[in-house]
Amino acid sequence: MNQDNQRRCLQCNKVLHGRMDKKFCDDYCRNSYNNRQALADGEQVKNINAILKKNRKILQEYLGESAEMIQISKQKMMDAGFNFGYYTHHYTTKKGGVYTFVYEFGYLALEGERFLIVKRESDGSAKKNVH
Repeated sequence: MNQDNQRRCLQCNKVLHGRMDKKFCDDYCRNSYNNRQALADGEQVKNINAILKKNRKILQEYLGESAEMIQISKQKMMDAGFNFGYYTHHYTTKKGGVYTFVYEFGYLALEGERFLIVKRESDGSAKKNVH
């Protein structure tokens, strides 16, 4: 093999010897490379999780401990910093209503740019009924 076609370590770029599927020259390079990859991926996940936690906290604060559901304006949610682009899942009712959930707290779009906020119990049901 000439110099240009030799396999090289993904971390330090040294020429590799041995198995054809070898990617790293030693354990140090393998660990360094994987740690660098995890750090890059982890930063994006960390940012998304921070947004989800903030959204959850906003819904939790508006709903409070005693309320089963509450109506609130879209503007009030936005003023609190709620980011509508981040949520964990949707739930469609038998009547066709679509709730957007951030973990156990959900909201349903109503008329007039208002939302109904609810909380699902750990068994999957909502307090009272999810319409």
